[in-house]
Amino acid sequence: MGLKTLMIIKAVVCLVFGLLLLFVPGTLLVILGSSYGPGAAITAREYGAALIGVLMLTWLARNAEDSTARRAIITNLFVYDGVALIAMLILQLSGAMNALGWGVVFIYLFFTVTFGYYMFPQKKAAK
Repeated sequence: MGLKTLMIIKAVVCLVFGLLLLFVPGTLLVILGSSYGPGAAITAREYGAALIGVLMLTWLARNAEDSTARRAIITNLFVYDGVALIAMLILQLSGAMNALGWGVVFIYLFFTVTFGYYMFPQKKAAK
C-alpha cells in the first residue's frame, strides 16, 4: 500500500469517528459498551475535534513529496497511533468496552504498524 493510500484511509477513518464523536458521542460510546455522562461528553467531543484536525493533516499531506516535513508528519502519526493503541488496549483489557472495542484496538494497531513501516527510508529496487 502506498503512503498516499494510507493517508487517505486515515483521513476517512478520522472523518467517520470525528463526526460521530462530535455529534453523537453517546451513541458511539454505548455501541462500544462504555458509559456516557457529562465528563465523557466533554472528552469525546474534544477528541472528535482532534480527529478532524488529524483528518485535515492527513488529507492535505497525502501528496507531499519526501521531505523533512513529511517525515515529521509520519513520525507524529506513528507516535499518536502507538500511544492510542496502548491506551485502547488497556481499556479493552480492563473491560471498559465490549467486544466491538477490539475493532478500535485493531484500527490503531493497523495505523501504528503501517506508519511505522513508512518511518524508515524505502530502498529502491536496482534496475
